[in-house]
Amino acid sequence: MTATPVPNLKEAAALLARANDVTLLGHVRPDADALGSALALGRALQQRGVKVRVSVGEPEEMPETLRSLDAGGLFVTASELPETEQLLVALDTPTPGRLGKLAPRVDAVRSAGGDVLVIDHHASNVFYGTHHVVDDTAEATAVLVFALLEELGTEIDEPIARCLYAGLVTDTSGFRRARPSTHLMAAKLLEAGVDPDKVVREIVDDHPFAWLPMLSDVLAGARLEPDEARGFGLAHAVVTLDAARSVRAEEVEAVIDVVRSTREAGVAVVLKEAEPTGPRQRWTVSLRSAGGVDVSAAAGELGGGGHRQAAGCTAEGTADEVLGKLREALSRAPLL
Repeated sequence: MTATPVPNLKEAAALLARANDVTLLGHVRPDADALGSALALGRALQQRGVKVRVSVGEPEEMPETLRSLDAGGLFVTASELPETEQLLVALDTPTPGRLGKLAPRVDAVRSAGGDVLVIDHHASNVFYGTHHVVDDTAEATAVLVFALLEELGTEIDEPIARCLYAGLVTDTSGFRRARPSTHLMAAKLLEAGVDPDKVVREIVDDHPFAWLPMLSDVLAGARLEPDEARGFGLAHAVVTLDAARSVRAEEVEAVIDVVRSTREAGVAVVLKEAEPTGPRQRWTVSLRSAGGVDVSAAAGELGGGGHRQAAGCTAEGTADEVLGKLREALSRAPLL
């Protein structure tokens, strides 16, 4: 079902097959691919009699738009996790730092003689586990989890299929970037009972009315710089803490999907102000490319990473200072 053989698939499946207690982690501020992949694999392991917990470093509660994916009640807050575990699985997380406050668990498990399995599709993955299923040709981590479940002989029920479909539909931009083999995978998930309209509506299309005035305020300050990003054009917007207070984190994350629709810009950037941890402003940054510039390289210069057409990073300083750094990084980014 996969387009090419997945690296280390059999080894990882054997590791999971002999597990009896597993913690699965997604990256901070998880999207549908990170949490959907973790919940799908977690449910499959639970059905094998394994004690399973799924968590993220931030936020404490599961994002509202993703709660319908947790049919088995596997999600626990970071504070509810045990001190350590014999098998830790990190999904859709290229570096330990993307685990946030849970990052120290990687070294803790390894120091205690346990195993860390990393399942990821980011080219920027630094291979920080003891075992890895990493393939940057996969459009989503859900593709790799699906391959693992097939290797394990797992029957894909509707809740598992729903989680995997959610990861696919979001990370492929509604299947616009999906290969034929991934469409075939989606067909199998639909055959398992997934309602695609319901999944997409809950995860992508459903916003409270408060999103509209917030979006209006943010887009009023959006700017287009047609000569930036190596001549492909740069559109950017800033979401301050004040602007974000009336909405969920999901609405803040959705702003990039509006900004990237700008025809005249080959690169879109959204700065999202985070709660400060020191005297300087702190921002999480989303970058998207229409296909001309490798935004993962630009994000990497600021300590982040991701995909060539979708990446992110964190940065400190004023919005103008961070935008200045991004302009410089984008001016050096490779062309696609």
